[in-house]
Amino acid sequence: MLIDSHCHLQFTEFRADRTQVLERAWQAGLTAIVVVGTDVEASRQAVALAESDDRLFASVGCHPHSAAALDEAGRKALRHLASSPKAAAIGEIGLDFYRNLSPPDDQRAVFEEMLHLAGELGLPVVIHSRQAEEETFAILSRWARQVRQPEGPRQVGVIHCFSGDLSLALRYRELGFLISMAGNVTYPNASRLAAVATGLPLDVMLVETDAPYLTPQSMRPQRNEPAFLTETVARIAELRGQSPREVGERTAANAAALFRLPQAVGPTAARQGRNP
Repeated sequence: MLIDSHCHLQFTEFRADRTQVLERAWQAGLTAIVVVGTDVEASRQAVALAESDDRLFASVGCHPHSAAALDEAGRKALRHLASSPKAAAIGEIGLDFYRNLSPPDDQRAVFEEMLHLAGELGLPVVIHSRQAEEETFAILSRWARQVRQPEGPRQVGVIHCFSGDLSLALRYRELGFLISMAGNVTYPNASRLAAVATGLPLDVMLVETDAPYLTPQSMRPQRNEPAFLTETVARIAELRGQSPREVGERTAANAAALFRLPQAVGPTAARQGRNP
């Protein structure tokens, strides 16, 4: 059982063979895929894909690279898309001070807006953070305190393609965030990510492809795709001294809980061998 918690199947890299890509994913043992939006059009396409297959789900949002281009019409469109029954999260949202394709002030403003929308709709968030770790953490600390339920801890989101160290990962755990590991954990120079994969409790870990990006080591330089998730899971399992099945099933259960996926694609379906 595997769930790809973050990929971009709507991107043009999959236009020619998306049907075959999905078939390979199901054959590889995936039971669900979260298709993540990065702007209004990519979010619209993510929702449309999710509505075409019971095993696909969408995340709707504005990536920091696209923050400067988000206008009032776009904000209204994202709110409308987030109301779809197949919208499982708000994201990919956050801060990226590595490329600064949008001015930092625009990134911060849109990030705060998207967090407010997620809180209003009761949806988890999918977070992008690159060379903005402490500011992202500070913003999310304030937000998480506002949205976590008083009767007990509730997972409020995921740090996608985590690139920090184990200490930061554990700090995010305390806020109610899951940590998602991608194909770069398989790279030869990924010692920091290996430490995270080894030391982080499995009950707060997700796995993702970020396809078409971050192809696992043995498949490089091919385009990444959801079926390749098996290599990432196998590497995490090797690092932890556990079986790939255990890592796959636990991370899939985590994803199903965070995104509130239906039982038909969750742990029960996998154990019973159903193919929705």
